[in-house]
Amino acid sequence: MKKSDVLVIGSNMIDLMTYIKRMPVAGETVEADDFSMGFGGKGANQAVAAARLGSQVSFISMVGNDSFGEQQLANFKAANIDVSGVGVGHKNSGAAPIFVDPTADNRILIVKGANSELTPAVLDEHLDMIQNTKLIVLQQEIPLETNYHAIDLANRYGVPVLLNPAPANKQLDMEHVRRVDFFSPNETELATLTGLPTESMDEISRAAQRLVDMGVKNVLVTIGSRGVLWVSATTSRLIDAVKVDAVDTTGAGDSFIGSFAHYYAQGETVPKALRHANEYAAVTVTRRGTQKSYPTAKEVAAMYQPS
Repeated sequence: MKKSDVLVIGSNMIDLMTYIKRMPVAGETVEADDFSMGFGGKGANQAVAAARLGSQVSFISMVGNDSFGEQQLANFKAANIDVSGVGVGHKNSGAAPIFVDPTADNRILIVKGANSELTPAVLDEHLDMIQNTKLIVLQQEIPLETNYHAIDLANRYGVPVLLNPAPANKQLDMEHVRRVDFFSPNETELATLTGLPTESMDEISRAAQRLVDMGVKNVLVTIGSRGVLWVSATTSRLIDAVKVDAVDTTGAGDSFIGSFAHYYAQGETVPKALRHANEYAAVTVTRRGTQKSYPTAKEVAAMYQPS
């Protein structure tokens, strides 16, 4: 089997985007400004971001046995993603109702659907894909047991792993987290996982250091408009975000993860890959939508001078 640059094991969703002036209170009906549908899910988003930049991307996921599932498969193929690891489940496709306010902040619900059928046994059907990749990317919209099995297999075959613990789960097994190469929460997820405050940069740094003290190799804390904090046993470094006028932040974190995976798999150093991932994510928040906001390598090059 040809070796991929990035293997994403994770979720796919249909995004149901509603643009609002404000959230209704209980029992209230309010008019919304606009609505659109698009392709999403953290795993699919990250896979598409890496593929748009030119990585050879493989994807292990489960789509629903419905028209949404058919559309998802067509979308993956259009993005030049290897779909040989994408199965069709018995449940409906996953869905994510998303509400975006005028400040570009979002509130998201997720319905896992067929994503819950991505079990450890599914991974055993695709051992060749797991062995033949430069980097495995995981998130948490699939069963935790599947992620644990993916980490076990990656360790067995000597493949590095990036785990994005979103959405946060307090039951996450730290023994497995210690065995990944990159652990990338946002500041809210960091607070949930450590039980520490993460309002200020000092607090975020202390919480990230707590994870490193527990044995996590590299903690990459995404902090929205402030950038990303990289903490390891020998490093504590803030890579500033690129300042832009944000229109919609939906999927920005996934674009960061997917693009970092691309740049790192292409051989860039961690700080250089983080800087380039910040640049990539900055482009996405200037556009509406999730995957449809993700630029190609050519579009990124047109906006930034090579560095």
